[in-house]
Amino acid sequence: MRTSTSSGPAVVLALALSLAIAPAPAHAADTGMDPGLWAGLQARSIGPAAMSGRVTAVEGVESAPDTVYVGAASGGVWKTVDGGLTWEPIFDDQAVASIGAIAVFQKNPDVVWVGTGEGNPRNSASVGDGVYRSGDGGRTWTHLGLDATERISRIVLDPDDPDVAYVAALGREWGENAERGVFKTTDGGRTWKKVLYVDERTGAADLALDPANPRKLFAAMWQYRRWPWGFKSGGPGSGLHVSYDGGATWKRLTAEDGLPKGELGRIGIAVARSAPEIVYAVVEAKRSAIVRSADGGRTWKTVNDDPENAERPFYYAHIWVDPARPNRVYDLMARVKVSDDSGATFERLGRSRDIHGDYHALWIDPRRPEHMVIGEDGGLGVSRDRGATWQFVSDLPIGQYYHVAVDQDVPYHVYGGLQDNGAWRGPSSVWERDAIRNGAWQDIGFGDGFDCRPDPRDSTRGYSLWQGGHVIVWDVKTGERRPVHPVKAA
Repeated sequence: MRTSTSSGPAVVLALALSLAIAPAPAHAADTGMDPGLWAGLQARSIGPAAMSGRVTAVEGVESAPDTVYVGAASGGVWKTVDGGLTWEPIFDDQAVASIGAIAVFQKNPDVVWVGTGEGNPRNSASVGDGVYRSGDGGRTWTHLGLDATERISRIVLDPDDPDVAYVAALGREWGENAERGVFKTTDGGRTWKKVLYVDERTGAADLALDPANPRKLFAAMWQYRRWPWGFKSGGPGSGLHVSYDGGATWKRLTAEDGLPKGELGRIGIAVARSAPEIVYAVVEAKRSAIVRSADGGRTWKTVNDDPENAERPFYYAHIWVDPARPNRVYDLMARVKVSDDSGATFERLGRSRDIHGDYHALWIDPRRPEHMVIGEDGGLGVSRDRGATWQFVSDLPIGQYYHVAVDQDVPYHVYGGLQDNGAWRGPSSVWERDAIRNGAWQDIGFGDGFDCRPDPRDSTRGYSLWQGGHVIVWDVKTGERRPVHPVKAA
């Protein structure tokens, strides 16, 4: 499959003629159905294409910056070689589709590493099965183990040795396990050694390597746990660690070194490429803060303790430094914020809100830092002017449906809500042309769209759910969308 912005609207989600033509159920033999009857059915894309979906990892090739790899929350890995004009899915044949991290060995960019399992442990995040590596730019992949890590938040590579890699593994979201922490390989992933481990409740949330000294690393350890009824971020296991010997030994940094006091939560780290002695971290704490080190991480100083700069750490807690300007810092949250004074003050970055919200990943071209590629809940954006303006990439089909429903019209309509991309109604087929276009889909909800149900007597109106347990009544003829709720008892 190959999609292109130059060939008209692209579809975002392949629906296999709804659930009615899904693969034969396990109890097919009990119903007397012949499974062979399903063999000729194939999925076909019907849309919608008005949005994309959650991007969790972005990595570019420094020597060929129009080549970019993108990882999706549950849509695999995609590659462009023309700056985002066209995209090719390169991970569809693998066992999992949830991506947490991508790393390119820049001295030979055909070597690409992928860590599976989304690193943002929301209550609807999919899981992975370890690490993969390609030696041919993503045409083929080798599975390298770490299967039980479940979700990988970062991979960093030794810039000179293609066989040395470090993996930050979060571990299970809904339980405890020992397969978490920082892992290292020195033989291209054939074997792994756990080089930093706290306990079965604490995983590695971020990892950064000093570009001037590849044996020096910073690791953010995060104690976290999700239950069906709640989420706990932080605990005694959380902390920032530094190693000076390639991960053989680690020192945990504390409040005495300048970090926030008390129990910590999730931490994001960034080392300034043009001045590696400058290091930043966004730290979840009782008083969350952005801290900065000017001596390579030995001592730290709080430069900003505005709680808005760490507003939702479990979902976004990453910070980036402009490769050419060590005092220019990007903080990714619901909005993208930028600081030009080492984190002391922040302002919204350009027109970044125009493409969507809830940002998770950023790649900045180190040779031309005005070229930026950013990933968020709505898809992918590309900027050529340091974030002042953005082009939305409209042809990445990675939308995430929570529910799907159909009506009894002829042809029937398909209904469903997408993660952070509203709720939609569209036809299963059209008779007046050969393609279902964007205009055939109608918006019937907003936010995190969940279940949608048409009125069985009149499919042009119905009900949709959105986050927080809210319900709306919609009418596509009048455009009405009205919230409804049970009447409160007197």
